[in-house]
Amino acid sequence: MRRGKAVDFKGGCVTITIAEERAREQVAYAADDQRHTIMRILYLSQYFPPEVGATQTRAYEMARGLVRAGHHVTVIAEVPNHPRGVIRPEYRGRFCLREELDGIEVLYLWVSASPDKNFYTRMAFYLSFMLSAALAGLFLVRGHYDLIYASSPPLFVGGAALIISYRRRIPLVFEVRDLWPESAVQLGELSHPRAIRLAAWLEESCYRRARHIVVVTKGIYDRLVERGCSTDQLTLIPNGANTELYTPRPINQTLRRQLGIPPDQFVVIYAGLHGLAHGLETALQAADQLRDRPDILFLLVGDGPQKAALMQMAKEMALPNVRFHDAVPEPDLPGYVALADVGLDTRRRIGISQGTLPVKMFSYMACGRPVLLSIEGEAVRLLDRAQAGVVVPPEKPEALAQAILDLQADPSAREAFGRRGRVFVEANYSRQGFACQLDQLLRATV
Repeated sequence: MRRGKAVDFKGGCVTITIAEERAREQVAYAADDQRHTIMRILYLSQYFPPEVGATQTRAYEMARGLVRAGHHVTVIAEVPNHPRGVIRPEYRGRFCLREELDGIEVLYLWVSASPDKNFYTRMAFYLSFMLSAALAGLFLVRGHYDLIYASSPPLFVGGAALIISYRRRIPLVFEVRDLWPESAVQLGELSHPRAIRLAAWLEESCYRRARHIVVVTKGIYDRLVERGCSTDQLTLIPNGANTELYTPRPINQTLRRQLGIPPDQFVVIYAGLHGLAHGLETALQAADQLRDRPDILFLLVGDGPQKAALMQMAKEMALPNVRFHDAVPEPDLPGYVALADVGLDTRRRIGISQGTLPVKMFSYMACGRPVLLSIEGEAVRLLDRAQAGVVVPPEKPEALAQAILDLQADPSAREAFGRRGRVFVEANYSRQGFACQLDQLLRATV
């Protein structure tokens, strides 16, 4: 009976049993199989292109990355209506529309959308998607699926994922982009005690059911560990930028001419959601501080529930140096960032802002633009690591106005901030790299 064989190894001699050889071969074959495993993934994200926004972009790029890795991805999303709450005409009158977007199969489902935002319309909006998504996952999506990937908030996406996961016995991976209902309570969107208890129960149910939890900030990671989640169950895959789409380029004078912006005007751009947490009132107050500086312009690009109120505030203040612009499709956004000298992000001084990593911050850096943050917490620490911009305290318009003047007066500092930001994002926060990380995680999970 052969018990082993001697193998010369760099002048030495080691004994390897036949059983060990076979075990190593099996491991190698298994690793090779894993690299080439094709999965069918059911991806639940209420918000998805053609809607515009950070959530939609992250979901699309992650799903597209999984398709490029060879997987079949079916996305369940709402019919486009966000953030105005008005369903686009081509999507009205049907429960489900099935389309393909860059290799991703997408089911757009009916929701109870409304331009009036209050507790009851929001609950109808969220719960209608939960019901529609659950029905679609049970009856409209055919065939075997290896995994459900559900992205929250809205938390009710997790409710639909729970129903599908239990009924069809499909493993669930749960993505947490914001701690809901905690954030909704802090923003005043959710105050009814019974509703808060039910939402907290749903949140905990999603964590218990999930085979793995993906979080987008270290703050969320730490908070879930405090609440009892195992570190083995958690993976941090943060927000970032598509470094192939967002690239450094000179000031976009062509777009400036189209928008009627003088070539030598100093432009501070905010590109993103005009929401409750963003505190853009501080930007308007800073603009008021600089109203006697016609060489400085605040350009606010995007949409959101606070936009109408912000426009009214700017009108009442008679601000000559603020311009609002509609949201633009993601492929066009780098051109708008390129017409600016500085990229701005603001937040209200509330607990949830401490753990925020704004997508727009990475987009500015990827475009080689200095970042100006009026925020506290994790984003400040990251910008300090990158040495890619300036931070002022939130809700301090005087400090924000002074920082803008300082940046305007120092072109060399702006150039250095932009250069370092681009290098930092390419090395650490490329969306393409994060999509590969998600692919490896899902393969290992299944």
